[in-house]
Amino acid sequence: MIITMKNLRKELTKGILKENPVLSLALGTCPTLAITMTAKNAIGMGIAATLVLVCSNAAVSLLKRFIPNEIRIPCYITIIAGFVSIVQMLAKAFSPVINKSLGIYLPLIVVNCIILGRAEMFARKNKFIPSVLDGLGMGIGFTVALLSMGIIREFLGNGTFFSIPVFEAGFLEPIIIFILPPGGFFVFGILIALSNKLSGLKKDKKKNNATDINCADCSLCKTH
Repeated sequence: MIITMKNLRKELTKGILKENPVLSLALGTCPTLAITMTAKNAIGMGIAATLVLVCSNAAVSLLKRFIPNEIRIPCYITIIAGFVSIVQMLAKAFSPVINKSLGIYLPLIVVNCIILGRAEMFARKNKFIPSVLDGLGMGIGFTVALLSMGIIREFLGNGTFFSIPVFEAGFLEPIIIFILPPGGFFVFGILIALSNKLSGLKKDKKKNNATDINCADCSLCKTH
């Protein structure tokens, strides 16, 4: 792949909406639904996963020539586990509250299909800088999805925003179901629908632009 500024920008931004790992690809749904009862948990998990994504993508891209094809998946898991251990130790040292609230889901980043999937599908096939940007973009997209869910569920379910009360007494009672599993699935579905709608609007805009310049039927336009 020829590295250009356009390509680098594409690798960085694709994971935010077009290929959002949670809302478009439906990956990593277990931690998404489990830890998004509060915004703090959501952003903590998002930052941890982003650090592991960037580091593991970088390591796999640099080491891909030395990893035997037959055992590449176990090697990727070993690399990811090493970075997860580092992130977990950092969390215990600098943010024990977040570490405790994330619980088992922090070490389970090792088997998060987003991280293993990016290592297998992208990092092992591409150079160092695009792989780092891919990991960063996917991590940002993952964090945005988690944070969106966390803010909505915490606001409606607890009446707080990052643990700060926002409902005045008697104005609106918290809707407890939003911090329970059914509420998580409901918010998840709404965000997926919104993401699909925004992606559809973007595609329609491109199609309309192509029609305006009379190139909608050409072969080059159909490939984009």
